[in-house]
Amino acid sequence: MIRVQEQDFDINQEYQALLNNDSSSGAVVLFVGRVRDLNQGHQVSQLFLEHYSQMTEKYLAQLEQQAMELWPLENVSIIHRVGELKLEDKIVLVAVSSTHRESAFEAAQYLIDLLKANAPFWKKELVDGGKNRWVNANHKDKIAAAQWS
Repeated sequence: MIRVQEQDFDINQEYQALLNNDSSSGAVVLFVGRVRDLNQGHQVSQLFLEHYSQMTEKYLAQLEQQAMELWPLENVSIIHRVGELKLEDKIVLVAVSSTHRESAFEAAQYLIDLLKANAPFWKKELVDGGKNRWVNANHKDKIAAAQWS
């Protein structure tokens, strides 16, 4: 399941939807990314995420499909928020279920690493003194994604 949306999401509801009465999943891994107050040495007070829906959803669907081909997963959910976000708001959820924990952990790591480095989202932060700045994927994110090549 892939969703790009402005509204918040409920982690418990997403957990239940991921399992969907599936008794074969022995492992569930959830990653939730949030808006934090400090990024790349700047004090952040707000975040604004933009995207081009056809491009973004196509990339996320491909990413989901790749993970399903690489690991024996039962289900995958990726939710990414766009629009105006405040400190501590949830930005992204990557959730996977599998029969075993190793696959669930690896697939979740793969998904968030590639999403952070390559997904077509444009991120603008409101930082120190009310200035806006556009933020690209940082070097650490690119290195994390490169390990999966």
